[in-house]
Amino acid sequence: MEDCSGVYSIVYVLSGLLSFTILVFTVLGAVCITKYRSALKTIRLLRQNKMLMSAVPRVEPPLLPMRPIPVVVEEEEEREPPPKSPLRPSTSARSSSKKLWKGLQQLQQDPPFTKSDLNLLQLIKAGKEGVFYQARMTRGTCKGHSMFTCKISKEGVRLKHVDMEVSIMRKLMHHKNILQLLDWNATTEPYILIMEYVSYGTLRTFLQTNRAHLSADPELQSLLTIASYHIALAMQHLRSKMIIHCDLALRNVMVNKFPWEVKVAEFGLARDLTRMASRRSSRWRNPRQRVPLRWYPPEYFKNNYYSYKGDVWAFGIVLWEMQTFGTLPYPNLETSEQVVYHICMGHKNTNPEGCRPEILHIMRDCWQEPYTLRPSFTDIVCMLESIMENDADYVDVESPEQVVTDEAEIQENNRLRAASVSLDTNF
Repeated sequence: MEDCSGVYSIVYVLSGLLSFTILVFTVLGAVCITKYRSALKTIRLLRQNKMLMSAVPRVEPPLLPMRPIPVVVEEEEEREPPPKSPLRPSTSARSSSKKLWKGLQQLQQDPPFTKSDLNLLQLIKAGKEGVFYQARMTRGTCKGHSMFTCKISKEGVRLKHVDMEVSIMRKLMHHKNILQLLDWNATTEPYILIMEYVSYGTLRTFLQTNRAHLSADPELQSLLTIASYHIALAMQHLRSKMIIHCDLALRNVMVNKFPWEVKVAEFGLARDLTRMASRRSSRWRNPRQRVPLRWYPPEYFKNNYYSYKGDVWAFGIVLWEMQTFGTLPYPNLETSEQVVYHICMGHKNTNPEGCRPEILHIMRDCWQEPYTLRPSFTDIVCMLESIMENDADYVDVESPEQVVTDEAEIQENNRLRAASVSLDTNF
């Protein structure tokens, strides 16, 4: 009996293995048949598409005169979705012809204005990339503005840099503390940017010209605090748009009405991080690029790095410039090598005479190392608001009875003073 049971168990095992093998081969056969049918269907569709494509007539591009067409480089090219129908040659031909026609229209279109259309009245400042003037149109106005500020690019400035500056200024539109762009000409050289009018030019020139008058003003520190607050508001707006200025200095702040209307300008070196693959600034990759060394932070010279905290460092330099009425930072250093060595060794500008402690504290915070310890522009705006609140005069509205009592005491004192005067005259 034991031999028979052993034989039965072996038979059962062999039967199970045979059943499992048959099942596996059945599944594999079904999968192969499905894939074979799918391949046949794909081949059939491809043959149908080939027959349809051969029936479509070819569209030849239109003949155009042999005249050079300017290439317009856009920062964000629109990607057309792939056509859903098999008539792809006809669609591409139509889109190509539309682009060529658009290029011809741009070629035939005259620029909105040129330098000959401007009446340059007064030089505001001359920078490395362009010259600022107060100007007006020889005929008519520029979008309703009879007077405006214009920037005329110098020879050698590349078109893509002008396009970048225009795109950044358009992105920063509608802020009271940023010089607003009205119109521009990036078609013919020299490239021209027309911006809103400012009455007093740069803040550096304004402070140097009015130094004697401002030094005698007892409210000087309050006025400088208000101007600093408006500059910080502008830089806070830049941060919200993910834009790094990279050239924040007193010479690049315009004055329309001191200190309530100061406007950050000059975006020739600015960078829009939303248009860059990396958030690390790329300025140092171009060895020919000239940068304002006296306003740049140590991490730029040590690690080739410039971020929003670099603009915070430059804001601290701007505060120092305002307190010294436009003095050049590190005035005792003459060469670029000395400036770079001085900054990398951790040396700072000396404390300005007469600077209020609160502003000096903000100034030193902007120069902290490493750069992660520096405050943000939102923090700086809050600190300046607190200083201005302390400078203002307030009435305690929570205790109106005290206000009434004070007024009654004033009236009583006036009555007693009048009575004493009448008694003196009688005697």
